[in-house]
Amino acid sequence: MRWCYLAPYTLAIMDSSLAPSLTILGIESSCDDTAAAVVRSVQGQPAEILSSEVFGQTDLHANFGGVVPEIAARAHAEKLDHMVEAALANAKLTLQDMDAIAVTAGPGLIGGVMSGVMCAKGLAAGSGKPLIGVNHLAGHALTPRLTDGLDFPYLMLLVSGGHCQFLVAHGPTKFTRLGGTIDDAPGEAFDKVAKLLGLPQPGGPSIEQAALKGDAGRFTLPRPLRDRDDCDMSFSGLKTATLRARDALVAQQGGLYKKDQNDLSAGFQDAVADVLATKTRRALGSSKVPAIAVAGGVAANKTIRAALEAVAQEACVSFIAPPMALCTDNAAMIAWAGIERFRLGLTDDMTLAARPRWPLDDTATPMLGSGKKGAKA
Repeated sequence: MRWCYLAPYTLAIMDSSLAPSLTILGIESSCDDTAAAVVRSVQGQPAEILSSEVFGQTDLHANFGGVVPEIAARAHAEKLDHMVEAALANAKLTLQDMDAIAVTAGPGLIGGVMSGVMCAKGLAAGSGKPLIGVNHLAGHALTPRLTDGLDFPYLMLLVSGGHCQFLVAHGPTKFTRLGGTIDDAPGEAFDKVAKLLGLPQPGGPSIEQAALKGDAGRFTLPRPLRDRDDCDMSFSGLKTATLRARDALVAQQGGLYKKDQNDLSAGFQDAVADVLATKTRRALGSSKVPAIAVAGGVAANKTIRAALEAVAQEACVSFIAPPMALCTDNAAMIAWAGIERFRLGLTDDMTLAARPRWPLDDTATPMLGSGKKGAKA
C-alpha cells in the first residue's frame, strides 16, 4: 500500500466588507450549461463582467426531447476545467488574482451541481482562496443588481425552465415569495409543447420563431388561474389544451401542417404571456415596490418581455430585464451573487454540499411538495 501526503490547505482571511475591490470567479453547472466567469466589483462603480464563458449542451440532448441528467453531469465534468481556464485567460487574470471562488451549490440536477461544487472545492483548496456556495435562484434574482445596480427592495419574476415564482428581494440573502407555479414551469411547458408540435428543442426559441408567423387568435386556449386572486400560476392545463387542439387537427385532416404549428405556437405563447402579465399586475399591487425585474431563460422571449413591460408602465414602476445573454444560465450571475455574499462575510468551508432542492424563501409553504431533502420550491 502506498501513502501520499496532502499538504493542508488554508483559506485566505480578509475583511471583505471593507474591500474596495473584489474579483470573483463564478462557476455554474446546475442544468445543461457549463459556465465560468470573472466579475469585478469596485465600490461606488458599476460591476464589470471581465469574462463569461458558456458551453451549451443542446446538441448532446437533442435526440432525447429534454435534458438527460447523466449525460449533462458527464459533460460538466469534462468541460468545467476548460471553461475556468478560458474565463481566467479572457479576463487576463490568474487564479491567484481572484479574491474568492463562487459556485452554484443548488438547486438543480444533482450530478451537475456536484461536478461544479467539487471543481470549486479543488480550486479553493489548491489556491487557498475562500469558497462561496451560491443558490442558483439567487443568481438570477440578483442579476438586476449586476446589470443595472438596482436598489432593494424590488419585485423579481423568476421565470425559467425549472422555476417560476414572484419574489420580493429585500437583500442579498432575504427573499419573500408571493406566489409561483403549482405545476409545470413555463420553460418546461414550452419544451413539452414544442415536442408535441414537432418543433426542435430547446422549445422556447422554436415556439417563439414559429409564433412570429402564426395567428394567436385561431385557437381558444385557457388562461389557468388567471381569475384567482393570488400570485400562483399553472401551465400544465394549458399544455394539455394545446395537445387536445393538436389531436383534433390530426383527426380532422390526417396530420399537422406548418400553419397549424405556427398558429398553435402563437396561441400558446400569448396565453403564457397573458397569465404572467395578469399575475405580475397582482404581485405589484400587493408588494408596493418601485421596480420589477425579470430573469431566467423565458425572460428572453420578446412577447413575454413586452407584456411585462406594459404592466410595469401601467403601474408606474421601473422595469428591468437583463441582456439576453444573462437571461439563461451563466456564471457571471453566480460570481455576482458570490460578491454580494462575500461583502456580508458569508463564506463556506470544504463541507459545502450540493443541494438538489434549495428554496430562496425557506419560510414559505412548499408549492411543489417536500421530501427528505427539503422543499422543492
